[in-house]
Amino acid sequence: MTDGIPGGRSTYGVCYGALAWLVEDGHVGEVDVTGLKVALTVMYDDDELGSPWTVVLHVDADGSERQREVLADVFLGNLGGPHVGLLPWVRKARHLVDVRVDSIQLTPDGEGYKLDVGNAVRARAARPVESDAVVRCGIPGYDQAGRELVADELRIDDDPFVWELSGNCAYASRFAYASA
Repeated sequence: MTDGIPGGRSTYGVCYGALAWLVEDGHVGEVDVTGLKVALTVMYDDDELGSPWTVVLHVDADGSERQREVLADVFLGNLGGPHVGLLPWVRKARHLVDVRVDSIQLTPDGEGYKLDVGNAVRARAARPVESDAVVRCGIPGYDQAGRELVADELRIDDDPFVWELSGNCAYASRFAYASA
């Protein structure tokens, strides 16, 4: 959503990319997940009626087995929650390829971030889009203002996904998820 106007069709009819989260402070029940990261590689096709969100979920290798398990439950929507239930890969058809354990690095870089997920994902978006528009996205929540960035590099080699892009859109925002 830009300046209150909802988005529409993907620019090229197929949406694909990588999403990542750093849990600055969080618990899932009694399990502390503070400092852990999650990443998701995704694809869906606007022209395929009911196209599922095809996803690979990556959970942080720095977490214990229990921490990784609960993070997967949160980000796959297994625990519900007012916002998580609205995530497109939760509320729409989904094809979950796999849940993988990887080293996930999400670090500040310039005015944006650099993301490395094992050997599967390398992304760098360090430059903001030059605009005064207010950009919001449903994934962190429309109540969370964010920044639109330019992805200088997005390389995915995460079976079944393989692509390399540059100069495309990236987005950064805070988020606050809670279970039901």
